[in-house]
Amino acid sequence: MTDQSYEKLGAFYLGREHDLENDTTKDDLVLYDSKDLTTHAVCVGMTGSGKTGLCLSLLEEAAIDDIPVIAIDPKGDLGNLLLTFPDLKPADFRPWVEESEAVRKGKTPDEFARWTAELWKQGLADWQQDASRIERLRSAVDMAIYTPGSNAGLPISVLKSFDAPSEAVLNDSDAFRDRIMSAVSGLLALLKIDADPINSREHILLSNILSNAWKEKRNVSVASLIQEIQAPPFEKIGFLDLDTFYPSKDRMKLSMQLNNLLASPGFEAWMQGDALNVERLLMTKQGKPRISVLSIAHLSESERMFFVTVLLNEVLAWVRSQSGTSSLRAILYMDEVYGYFPPTANPPSKTPMLTLLKQARAFGLGVVLSTQNPVDLDYKGLSNTGTWFIGRLQTERDKARVLDGLESASGTAGSQFDRQQMESILSDLGSRVFLLHNVHEDAPVIFHTRWALSYLRGPLTRNQIKTLMEPRKIATAEARANTSATAPTIAATPESDPSQPPPIPAEIKQRIFTPSTMLTKGSRLVYRPGIIGVAKLRYADAKSKVDLWQDVAMLAAITGDLPESLWDEATLIPPGNLEYDDETAKQAQFAEVASEMTKPAQYRTWSKKLKTWLYQEHPLKLWFSASPKLYSEPNEDEASFRARLKQLMREKRDLQIEKLRTKYASKFETIKNRIRTAEERVAREEAQYSDKKMSTFLSIGTTIFGALMGRKIASATNVRKASTAARNMGRAAKEHGDIGRAKEALEVQQQKYADLEETFQQELDELEEPIHPEDFEIEEYPVRPRKSDLMVNEVSFIWLPWSVDATGISQPLYRLDEE
Repeated sequence: MTDQSYEKLGAFYLGREHDLENDTTKDDLVLYDSKDLTTHAVCVGMTGSGKTGLCLSLLEEAAIDDIPVIAIDPKGDLGNLLLTFPDLKPADFRPWVEESEAVRKGKTPDEFARWTAELWKQGLADWQQDASRIERLRSAVDMAIYTPGSNAGLPISVLKSFDAPSEAVLNDSDAFRDRIMSAVSGLLALLKIDADPINSREHILLSNILSNAWKEKRNVSVASLIQEIQAPPFEKIGFLDLDTFYPSKDRMKLSMQLNNLLASPGFEAWMQGDALNVERLLMTKQGKPRISVLSIAHLSESERMFFVTVLLNEVLAWVRSQSGTSSLRAILYMDEVYGYFPPTANPPSKTPMLTLLKQARAFGLGVVLSTQNPVDLDYKGLSNTGTWFIGRLQTERDKARVLDGLESASGTAGSQFDRQQMESILSDLGSRVFLLHNVHEDAPVIFHTRWALSYLRGPLTRNQIKTLMEPRKIATAEARANTSATAPTIAATPESDPSQPPPIPAEIKQRIFTPSTMLTKGSRLVYRPGIIGVAKLRYADAKSKVDLWQDVAMLAAITGDLPESLWDEATLIPPGNLEYDDETAKQAQFAEVASEMTKPAQYRTWSKKLKTWLYQEHPLKLWFSASPKLYSEPNEDEASFRARLKQLMREKRDLQIEKLRTKYASKFETIKNRIRTAEERVAREEAQYSDKKMSTFLSIGTTIFGALMGRKIASATNVRKASTAARNMGRAAKEHGDIGRAKEALEVQQQKYADLEETFQQELDELEEPIHPEDFEIEEYPVRPRKSDLMVNEVSFIWLPWSVDATGISQPLYRLDEE
């Protein structure tokens, strides 16, 4: 059965203490306080040290504690987290065992699967774990493997756009500059352009394009980026004219280079899948925490660098949008960080990683880095890292680098560091034995890692990842098919001689949506009509303390007759996605336009109806929790609000636990002092009794011995000695009774300590009840816009770009909404 003594929220069960001198593992559990992870962690160890098992165990503990994880996986090992089998049946292991390993062990694959199942049962039992803990892990979190640039796992798109960052980043000049620099560096690395941010024309041009768009809060799609490279929306860069700094002929080469990359067949997968969204990587829409494994083993070196850089930037933007906390909110784990955070070079990934290490701790994000190459870590950047897990190292150079890092971290934390002692310990570490150096603890701990709940079979192949994710893909496809079945279909439009757009009166403002997706080969570009309305709203509410101005855009795509209620059929589009062209593309075709859309008076009517519709149908939807009393932030969805409630309760719980420990600390210390006093009294009484007993024995012995030897001693003297001996016997008996009373007093104090410990544990258990986001009772709290402040800025005719293939299947080329 599972040893419940380690099943405490906020405590990660990593293993048991290990005696290096005798090479034996003790019974003392090693429980790591999850709060300590907010100061980040580093795990180093050579191949065979047990580093992967330790790190996966750490992530398992986080999952059981409802802590979400984003795990970057350059090797393919982290997918093992999904190989969890509560039944521990040989049939569960059979599809995942290496047949070549079975042959090496002289077994058939079926025999090897049976042997592995038994091995896992025994391994778990040896570490006081069982199948119920595996089931708890599986039920605690959602797990998924994402494969950018591939359809093996869940595809994820990072090339749909370079969206404008949050207000927090826009208002922080350093953060804004870092975001631009790393985004551009990552993109140029993907193009295999070694670009220095100070001297490279490519870097400076792209940085100015993004800066210009983002300051306007405008999202930049890859398609529009290609266009803006050719025709930037500015005429100067610094003091030089644009064409002097970067001639148009050279800019065309750069845009063609980016276009050719995106148009290559193998790169199509980068455009597929859900858009990269940190919030969704950390939790489901229902608020359930996630472990998202981002597998990049299949990518080229430049592609990996690009993806990691983009991801780190997105995580950094998410961090800056969170409220401060002292409790652990989420974990960013990167396996084999080699090449992404080096001590001398400055790859695009280094800046956002360094910023996360410096700033994320205040927002509850724990960064955990793992490597078997210690010499490739920037130890100056890791000087604030509070926890080091150090396993067996390969070379003396590795040990020296690790010792440098430990010394730096200890100096930053203001703690003592004994380099000679540490060097001696590192030399004696064996497989699965680690040194835990935590600046939050008084002394380092040597421990043996526990048995992992997940089946550690080694790196997963692309086919194995596909097998794991196929059921989820099917479920997602079915859900989307059901949604499509209930959604209105887009009717085909007659396109006889469609090469010219129908005439639209000059009084009607026209817009042309910029395609955000490239036209696929064999398809034609067709512009279809629509109506777009843009307005500005103000939401003000005293209870929720909201006072917010919001820009909104409503798009009604017209595919046939006009609907009776135009705005009921319209789609809300984030204003950042409103990208317009000055003219339609050449060789495009145009759909027919309903006659009502060519009447100027109709647009004035639609404008009035839009104002009424927005007031009645577009409240700001907030969420409200009565316990704890809290309103959601504007634009905070239900899952994020539930996660914030959970974090609030976690912080409250951690504070209460600290107060409880403080409250009982003095009581425990008082009783400990009494126990020490009672133990000293017992020892003293036992010593006195021993002395009296010896004195009495000698006195009686002397009298008997004298009589036996026939000494001529006066009878009075003999009587006196006999009397003294008798008194000594009485005193010895009294001393023996004093021992009994002293032991009774000691037992009383020991019982008081046990009772106090039981009371403390009961109160602690009450505080450590699991916190599940889905258990919070919340309700919608709508806030209507102020009618007096509601302004409709425009209602216009708009041409919408569509792709129509040879079979007549059409898809929109413009962005509808944010993922």
